[in-house]
Amino acid sequence: MDGWQAALVFAAMALLISVGNVLAAWVLGVRARQDVPTKFDTYECGEEPEGVAWARFHPRYYVIALVFVLFDVETIFILPWALNIRSPQLGGIAMVEMFVFIGILLLGWVYALRKGALEWQ
Repeated sequence: MDGWQAALVFAAMALLISVGNVLAAWVLGVRARQDVPTKFDTYECGEEPEGVAWARFHPRYYVIALVFVLFDVETIFILPWALNIRSPQLGGIAMVEMFVFIGILLLGWVYALRKGALEWQ
């Protein structure tokens, strides 16, 4: 099989598995009763909801979440570095690259601090 045939087989299998999952969920899925009055209530951790579910949040919370995800994902890049640091061929290069990478991360963190993106007030 050449590259295109393998890609078509892969796409067909992905489509079949997706359609099979949707059909299985439709056939085996649990149906909710329509006559239950609490069906459309907001459910959060077993507690009764207070107020409206569509509360507005300050954009600061989203910025803090995005900064967290940014730094959290970027720390994943440290793992390959930690695995290759003992390699005699890549050791020195890896050290320089990681110091540059951590420097860029620190610059981003300082920028977020100076902009006030991490302030809770």
